Amino acid sequence: MYLPALARDLYKSQKAVEALEVQLQDPAVADRDALKQKLRQAKAELAQLKNILEGRKEQSRASLHKPRPRF
Repeated sequence: MYLPALARDLYKSQKAVEALEVQLQDPAVADRDALKQKLRQAKAELAQLKNILEGRKEQSRASLHKPRPRF
């Protein structure tokens, strides 16, 4: 992925998380569960973008529990 595009996506994702957190603090919000779900998804997307930017690969759960060769 192109680095400036990744940085823009990261910035947009951060702003989306911040906006959702502000909305969640408002006591007049009717559907808090739906808002919490959106916030959870936005945070997951933000974490994924940060990992990509840092150069980490996402590992599947299956690969985490495989025995590794000793030699």
